Amino acid sequence: MTKAAGGGKAKIVVRPVTPERWDDLVELFGPRGACAGCWCMYFRLSRAEFERRQGASNRRALHRLVSTGRVPGLIACVDGVPAGWVALAPREEYPLLSRSRILQPVDDTPVWSVVCFFTARAYRRQGVTEALLHQASGFAKRWGARWLEGYPVDPGRGSLPDTFAYHGLAAAFRRAGFREVARRSATRPIMRLELR
Repeated sequence: MTKAAGGGKAKIVVRPVTPERWDDLVELFGPRGACAGCWCMYFRLSRAEFERRQGASNRRALHRLVSTGRVPGLIACVDGVPAGWVALAPREEYPLLSRSRILQPVDDTPVWSVVCFFTARAYRRQGVTEALLHQASGFAKRWGARWLEGYPVDPGRGSLPDTFAYHGLAAAFRRAGFREVARRSATRPIMRLELR
């Protein structure tokens, strides 16, 4: 729950991004496409292709995914206002993960991956990420996933600017029941949740 305008608790409602919710996602991401024209395409493309397509091309690519009936992620609304996003899909839909020295597969277990979060500034540090993680696990399970994997940042005792927390924070993943399964960098654990 997050704070409502009147001081009470507002309910966070999380839903799949479908063609009917595309306008909500556009409102949340704003003219910059969440961050520097990304439109949450970074993990789906090679770095060179991503650089070429930043901005309008990435927006069109994400819109194509949504309009064909694929659900690239979930959107959280607070009192009807778009407040947060999480991208998730089977790991094989994110080729950049396998090209990363730090985020290469841990083993042969088929997993779904949570790769990105975006929370509107007004709703940060109010439980939106945890609500998205909770619903992401249910969504992935409904689509047949047995494991959900994430790649959060673990800043330890230091702080981290919001801009660099788009993978989520390890503490939020722990609170959502994820367990660390590998760590190839001091600040980047690979965490999993079994979807029973």
